[in-house]
Amino acid sequence: MRTNFPNVQTIRFVLTSVLLAFVVGAAAGQTTAAPTEIKKVSRPMVWEPGPEGKQVPLWPEGLVIQRPESEKPEEVGTGSRPVGGRPWTWATYVSRPTMTIYSPKGRNTRAAILVLPGGGYQALAMDLEGTEICDWIMKQGVTCILLKYRVPQAWRHPHVEKAPEVQLALQDAQRAMGLLRFRASSYGIDPHKIGVIGFSAGGHLAAAVSNAGKLTYKSVDEADREPSRPDFAILLYPGHLRDETGPKTSLKLSSWVEISADAPPTLLIHSMSDPTDDVRHSLAYGLALTNVGVPVEMHLYARGGHAFGMRPTSDPITTEWPELVEKWLHTIKVF
Repeated sequence: MRTNFPNVQTIRFVLTSVLLAFVVGAAAGQTTAAPTEIKKVSRPMVWEPGPEGKQVPLWPEGLVIQRPESEKPEEVGTGSRPVGGRPWTWATYVSRPTMTIYSPKGRNTRAAILVLPGGGYQALAMDLEGTEICDWIMKQGVTCILLKYRVPQAWRHPHVEKAPEVQLALQDAQRAMGLLRFRASSYGIDPHKIGVIGFSAGGHLAAAVSNAGKLTYKSVDEADREPSRPDFAILLYPGHLRDETGPKTSLKLSSWVEISADAPPTLLIHSMSDPTDDVRHSLAYGLALTNVGVPVEMHLYARGGHAFGMRPTSDPITTEWPELVEKWLHTIKVF
């Protein structure tokens, strides 16, 4: 799927430490590094989908919503280390979130999946964990919705990870779920077959929207009366779930992670070699859901790293996980 990215110019600049950690660390499956001057392609612009997608705003025009932690205009960039031999595109400084609808071309199962790209809550991997995922989802006869949620928002502080008091991404995900159910007939989807798939930080977001018992913002219209919890959830290499202050053997969840018996059936996929978001995030979350009776399926691979999306490498997880998802969706009777 093509992303509109018109003529750009190469510039050299020093990124903030958090954004740089995402761009050269998480996406490459490596631990974070100290900020250095790197050559990148980036410019202030609003990310737009190609002609296959219809982008719509999440919030009513004119409604004042909380900005992310920057006054900068939205920015789109490429660069960093390639994934699967190719560069990838990220967006950041997103203050007006959107969702982009991609409808299947042929068979329509009337199921839908909301895609939550990763990026450490600092940026969004819009093609690697976004449009490329939608290409595959549409081929299954499923409507794909790509969420461009508000970033950046700081999670990692000097010595300990801490969740923001107001999680803007969660507000956007809940709003998107309500809109999809409210407009289900016009989008050609079944309001009872709307799931989420999240990658890395987007995996945490998938968990958060799955367990939130109520809206985290004041209702603005009739769409907010619809249930905001997905009907199924798929998490790939999620982070921000396990309490990393304890011993390595601990599977205690972080204090901000809510667990509900009403969470939907969940599929977890992770690599034991993930250097960015330890596999224990999936283990801790999966066991916590199981303890309250939520159906959980988990697939762990010896190798695979982090942030590979659907781009094949020599590690089997990168080519096998989509089929695992398809079989699981059949098992829970999504289609």
